[in-house]
Amino acid sequence: MTTRDALPAQFLAIPGSAAVEWRIEPGLVDYPAALVFMEARAGAIRDGTARELVWLVEHPPLYTAGTSADAADLLVADRFPVFAAGRGGEYTYHGPGQRVAYVMLDLKRRREDVRAFVAALEEWIIRTLGRFNVKGERRDDRVGVWVVRPERPALPDGSPAEDKIAAIGIRLRRWVSFHGIALNVEPDLGHFDGIVPCGIRGHGVTSLVDLGLPVTMTDVDVAMKAAFEEVFGDVD
Repeated sequence: MTTRDALPAQFLAIPGSAAVEWRIEPGLVDYPAALVFMEARAGAIRDGTARELVWLVEHPPLYTAGTSADAADLLVADRFPVFAAGRGGEYTYHGPGQRVAYVMLDLKRRREDVRAFVAALEEWIIRTLGRFNVKGERRDDRVGVWVVRPERPALPDGSPAEDKIAAIGIRLRRWVSFHGIALNVEPDLGHFDGIVPCGIRGHGVTSLVDLGLPVTMTDVDVAMKAAFEEVFGDVD
């Protein structure tokens, strides 16, 4: 089986395509409103009445349940609101200090290959982290981006301890993507304790600030934009 590391790093649009719109939303965005907006924008992209869009937001504290969510992984059901997300994957947390990037791209203008698209999203995160001298890694049995923590004891199977720093959950409709990625900049990591993040036990979560990097959300946005252009093409 081809690993995601072996897939092409770039996921560029066909020549002549318009630049992707890059939008940073101020404040905290209500999650149901974000779902409504993404649904409408994805439809407009497919119909040719709107450009592709990367929408950067923060949410108030909440949990989302993907289409594969196991009720047993919601450990504290009444801690924060829980929303059915409609994306792939399991339970995730969103909250202040986490950069959520909703990615609405037309894969028909790029490549109708879901594995390659997920690999490109991971590559985007990995290149973003690299700008802060953080080595993000992918795992073929776990979607998302991981950071090895050599300062901690190894796991029972002898593998090094590692934490998840970014989650990925997408949905496609008529080959237009929505939902996207969530990169931990400086969220309250204790808020993840109410779920088993992405259904993966035995590993922790981390953030850039937790790794000792005093970066701001603005710093991360600048790095994300530059890395996105390397992988997906021009934005404006």
